[in-house]
Amino acid sequence: MDRRFASFTLAAALAAACALAAAPAHAQRGKDQAVIAMTLEPPGLDPTAGAASAIAEITLYNIYETLTKIGADGQPRPLLAERWTVSPDLKTWTFRLRGDAAFHNGAAFDSAAVKFSFERAGAQGSTNKDRAVFANIASIDTPDARTAVLNLKNGDPDLLFKLGQATAIIVEPGSVASNATQPVGTGPYRLEAWARGSSVTLARWDAWRAAKDVKLRRVTIRFINDPAAQIAALLSGDVDAFPRVAAARSLKQFEGNRRFQVLIGGSRAKTILAMNNKRAPLDDVRVRRAIYAAIDREAVIAGAADGFGVPIGSYYVPGAPGYVDLTGVNPHDPAKARALLHQAGITPPLELVMKLPPTPYARQGGEVIAAMLDKVGIKAKIENVEWAQWLSGVYGQKAYDLTVISHVEPLDFGNFARPNYYWGYESPEFNALWAQIQATIKPEERNRLMAQAQRLVAEQAVAAYLYQPTWITVANARLKGLWKDMPLFVNDLSALSWQ
Repeated sequence: MDRRFASFTLAAALAAACALAAAPAHAQRGKDQAVIAMTLEPPGLDPTAGAASAIAEITLYNIYETLTKIGADGQPRPLLAERWTVSPDLKTWTFRLRGDAAFHNGAAFDSAAVKFSFERAGAQGSTNKDRAVFANIASIDTPDARTAVLNLKNGDPDLLFKLGQATAIIVEPGSVASNATQPVGTGPYRLEAWARGSSVTLARWDAWRAAKDVKLRRVTIRFINDPAAQIAALLSGDVDAFPRVAAARSLKQFEGNRRFQVLIGGSRAKTILAMNNKRAPLDDVRVRRAIYAAIDREAVIAGAADGFGVPIGSYYVPGAPGYVDLTGVNPHDPAKARALLHQAGITPPLELVMKLPPTPYARQGGEVIAAMLDKVGIKAKIENVEWAQWLSGVYGQKAYDLTVISHVEPLDFGNFARPNYYWGYESPEFNALWAQIQATIKPEERNRLMAQAQRLVAEQAVAAYLYQPTWITVANARLKGLWKDMPLFVNDLSALSWQ
């Protein structure tokens, strides 16, 4: 466990809280304001240009909007699209657009903006991490300003969900060059200020079509990645809500305090030990299986997530359509790990570098995993990096051996078919299977193929699949509208209000 977190105690958090403030700070903020917190600061505010989920946590449904909106129950509902129809083969989707939406800069929202946004997202050279979703669009028809028709190459039963994710935002064509720092959307909030390294402040856009229903005039989002500081900020009242907070060890003090509400919910996230499949000796499946066999998933969950997680055996989680339990494919077996390393011609110690982002689960989990690897003759040198370094060095440049990370998008199994993805995994067998899945619309057949895909990436040990996280939100008891379950990472600010 990371030394910074190993020394954390309840007494320390309480002392820090008392030092920060003697009374809840929101008493001075008023009922039209709130402060929420996030663990990571995003590198920018354009979700079409970066992979960080923290971008969507600030911008999705707040600054930018999408055709559909995903609720806490995981179901898509109308947002910029009032309604839609679809052909039986799921290839032709006709969306009727709202007539009362506009962009913050006064530009019209219409079918031309939808066509521009999706064609840009699917274009060759697009930086959109979900480019494959939009590259599946053969053409877009705009018979009038309020009608957009998407003609798909392959029918897609999940399209409505995908069009509610942050990568499907509708952008104003003239704003794309500056959206990372000066975002322009159609949502209920606009960016008021960004204090780099500290916070982002969003202000209600009073010209929004339903602004009268938005109770919070201003919301500040603070960035706090240290667990002790997270707890202290909540106890002091400096922060009104902290979705996905690292508070597992401190739950009792919040659950027993009428000032707070504690929400514990599920997710579709996958926490994994990613391996660089292009780097020797990790390009040998026997070495990857040895690493996986050295890991006790239950112990990782206890050390990284304080028990708040469910073991997984592939890049898929319980509750997802077509899920199969594959935790038995690569069981914890140190003797097998040593034997596999021997078969691969590895003479211990095998020295690898594990780069860990600043999230508590990664730092704590990385320490636990490194100790397990050490027992089978693998010396994992830990390098703690900041989030921007992880995004550029690990995700961008693939300059790593191992890393611990949570992939939080629910429909991202296609990452295994992405060329030049940071795992370095290339498999014609998987690509053919994924193409077959994409061309299949019958649920039973699709689920059967998804089971094959899950087993394939499990047997090839592309990564060590660790656990499905359980997320914790702690908030002021009088703040209403927070999500309990989180099918995707979002903070829906327009739903919040003070009791």
